[in-house]
Amino acid sequence: MRALKDFAQGIGLYWRGVRTWSADPTSMAIGLIPGLITMALFVAIFVALGWGLAGATRWIADSAVGADSGLHGIVQFVAGLALVGAFLLIVVYAFVTVTSVVGQPFFERISHRVDSRLGPVPVTPAWPWWSNAARGVGEGARLLLLTVPLAMGLFLLGLIPAVGTVASWVLGMLIGGWFVALDFTAIPFERRGMALRDRRRILGTRRARTLGFGAMAFVMSAVPPLAVLTMPSAVAGGTILARLALDEVSADTRDAPGPRG
Repeated sequence: MRALKDFAQGIGLYWRGVRTWSADPTSMAIGLIPGLITMALFVAIFVALGWGLAGATRWIADSAVGADSGLHGIVQFVAGLALVGAFLLIVVYAFVTVTSVVGQPFFERISHRVDSRLGPVPVTPAWPWWSNAARGVGEGARLLLLTVPLAMGLFLLGLIPAVGTVASWVLGMLIGGWFVALDFTAIPFERRGMALRDRRRILGTRRARTLGFGAMAFVMSAVPPLAVLTMPSAVAGGTILARLALDEVSADTRDAPGPRG
């Protein structure tokens, strides 16, 4: 029950990010620009997927049951669902990563404003934007490489009719949610001098909440028009998620018993 409550709280944090539009419409509107820049590329990728999907699934069905089998249509349909589910894991995370790098200055502004409304924000050195972009490319590439074998595993799971198909889509949403949550919380953690390993450790102790936020962000980012419209909201929500986790860590540290004399 606690895990479900935390998962629901994570979803709520995402929608708190959406409500940031009413508090800071100018910054949020500016945050649409990076998504618009990168969307054309990813729409082309989705079109290419749709163009080649029929041929790929037909080949899978031919190989599995033969072209004349009465199960050919069912196998082709199941293979299509499996391919799309696996493909979404890679493409959605790639879109979030590329857009985050392109929009680093815009999203820094949104995150800082949200962060400052939640309490004091640490003063850190003003690193040039290209330094932060290089960091984002490096971390994004590391995580993207992890999505490839995971996507292959989801594809194989999705080939199991009914149960496997549903399980692969649910797992894909959760796995993808974890990856995009790490991305959308990068700026506030970096502002405090914390790297990817710190985000994974701190958010990992609050995994259900992080997955709730990330799964919601992943679903919204999987639909091309919504992916652009909700990117600023996800950055704002990710800042709230990060700030809550960091404040809890600070409180736990203060409350921890000191060494005995």
